[in-house]
Amino acid sequence: MFCGSSFKNKGVRLLLDAVVDYLPSPIDRGIAVGCDIHDAAKAISRKPSGKEPFAALAFKIINDAFVGQQTFVRVYSGELPAGSYIYNPVKDKRERIGRILRIHADSRVEIDSVRAGDIAALIGTKFTTTGDTLCSEKEPMLLENIHYPETVIDLKIEPPSAKERDKLSAALHKLSLEDPSFKVHFDDETGETVISGMGELHLEIIVDRLKTEHRVDVQVGKPAVAFREAITQEADSNYKFKKQTGGKGQFAHIEMRIEPNPGLGLEFLNHIKGGNIPKEFIPAIEKGFRASMEKGPYSGYPMVDVKFVLLDGSFHAVDSSEQAFKTCAQLAIKEAIKKAAPHVLEPIMKIEVNTPDEFMGEIIGDINRRRGRIDSMRRFRKGSQKINGSIPLMEMFGYASVLRTVSSGRASHSIEFLQYSPLPKSIEEKLLTDLREKKAAANR
Repeated sequence: MFCGSSFKNKGVRLLLDAVVDYLPSPIDRGIAVGCDIHDAAKAISRKPSGKEPFAALAFKIINDAFVGQQTFVRVYSGELPAGSYIYNPVKDKRERIGRILRIHADSRVEIDSVRAGDIAALIGTKFTTTGDTLCSEKEPMLLENIHYPETVIDLKIEPPSAKERDKLSAALHKLSLEDPSFKVHFDDETGETVISGMGELHLEIIVDRLKTEHRVDVQVGKPAVAFREAITQEADSNYKFKKQTGGKGQFAHIEMRIEPNPGLGLEFLNHIKGGNIPKEFIPAIEKGFRASMEKGPYSGYPMVDVKFVLLDGSFHAVDSSEQAFKTCAQLAIKEAIKKAAPHVLEPIMKIEVNTPDEFMGEIIGDINRRRGRIDSMRRFRKGSQKINGSIPLMEMFGYASVLRTVSSGRASHSIEFLQYSPLPKSIEEKLLTDLREKKAAANR
């Protein structure tokens, strides 16, 4: 453990010397292992040497007012000169690197090239986002991506005027590039912009950055829990989409089945053999499936953990099209979901509370009243206990101020996302009733 203060520049040199003395160098870390871009099971390794093919991981993006977008990379192998081209296999795009900067706190030093073991900022990337691999075009590979948990809280925001809408959109795009755990989407039905993040504090910081860094004085609604939908049983659909007009009509026919897919996300399987549906229409059916999952028909929340199995179908030589099959898939899924016993899922958070002994009873009682569950309690220093458990996010709004009041400001807590779990039936019914009333009011 090292003590110091970066503000007073005390202990900083000691800490940096310790990094050099105690932490492993790139050579000590050894070979970096990735996979083939066409076959994830095939491993590819790179030695930490400048003579190997180039491979790097983009781990952070910062938008600077003076130099534009800076893509921070950690180079695992090879060498990259400024002005050269590299390949992004995640986006399947070619990138040209204009300049390379070495960052020293708030100052930048332009360098000619970056080699294995270096960390630097690249200027000029257009398509790269956090977690992408950058590599040699001739010998591509994929390094392990950075995985982020699902967003658990939503917030509706509006620009102060219609003129500021484009400015807000540009600012949100930059912030979502910098922070992949932050999401933005536009609700077509209500015409509102919705931002999603990891918690109340996360979104408070985003809103503050919009106001201070990007000069957009947004109006903010109340935070809302990011629910999800899932199905609990298999269901099938044999759907024929037929639309005849004066000219060319539309025709598509699919037989499909949906199944629960716990913990494995969305999955599309094609079991058609013999060309009953031409191969060129299969991607359109998958697009229809994934588009339907963005807004579930049961409650309007995104659907998760669903497996779509395409079993059979037919087509018309003249009237069938990609759009017809996409629409047919969406209507078939809507029909199948009604028979698949859908339900609403709520985010459950892992909670840790550090509290003096005398407040244990009140804090545990409060967690239980909030539908929480205590998993363990242990003493972590004399007179204090650490409580670990889980609690629904929808019961956590305003918890920080309640905890301060109960413990006279002496207890502290932290939460992180754990999992999605089914919402109790009584709460689900009330939620669906509120959603229906809100939709009816909007239509009026």
